[in-house]
Amino acid sequence: MAKTVLVTGASSGIGKATATLLAQSGYVVYGAARRINRLKALSEYGVKPVTLDVTSDDSIVSCVNLITSEAGGIDILINSAGLGSYGALEDVPIAEAKNQLEINLFGAARLIQLALPGMRKKKFGKIVNLSSIGGKVGLPMGCWYHASKFAIEGLSDSLRNEVRQFGVDVIVVEPGGTKTGMMDIGGDDLMRVSGHTEYSKLAAALKRSYENMEKNSSDPLVIAKLIRKSIEAKVPKARYAGGAMAKPMLLLRKMLPDRLFDKMLMAQMK
Repeated sequence: MAKTVLVTGASSGIGKATATLLAQSGYVVYGAARRINRLKALSEYGVKPVTLDVTSDDSIVSCVNLITSEAGGIDILINSAGLGSYGALEDVPIAEAKNQLEINLFGAARLIQLALPGMRKKKFGKIVNLSSIGGKVGLPMGCWYHASKFAIEGLSDSLRNEVRQFGVDVIVVEPGGTKTGMMDIGGDDLMRVSGHTEYSKLAAALKRSYENMEKNSSDPLVIAKLIRKSIEAKVPKARYAGGAMAKPMLLLRKMLPDRLFDKMLMAQMK
């Protein structure tokens, strides 16, 4: 019997590629996003569109209830919805910081809470949390984005050992540079917040770095295939990394002392 999958953030980027690929691979896929009109194109691939605002508890509950009533529950939850909001810590309003954490962390956690009872009952479940190499490597001007991704890594590590006893796997996927448009949007956001402050020189250098990364990024399908590999593994790994520069960057982060790693990182932003 085909497994039921909920993919959040399905209107674009990695979420869209993943929802489409899994539907074509025989899964029953619900693709969720705030703007359901942006999901209509996915219907031709068999993706079922559903409205979801991960910052609204009512919306999250309604989404899960709909899938439960139609399909009997969620077998595989893929938390792909995300936001990249940038600027120097000193410049970013706390309201924007809280919104970042609501989308990247708390929304994912709430969906997990609601999906787990059904998974425990079936003694089967897969929870895939989209992190980033930014969950291991912190760039300047991205304090709140990196805080959210470091947090999803820690949440996943803890959760993995809570729910293993119920036959539920928790998997972290760490994309490197991926053509999602997030880096272009992030660069513009960066300049809006810090382009005219004491951090303007660093902001301009980082925006140029983002533009170069976007040019050399991987197609979202690369990460979608990695996600499919992770959920189809009999014994999945705790983490899967892929996309441009993901594995080399994670290896350097692991091997180099902090001071040397910082020096290498900042050399790219001149």
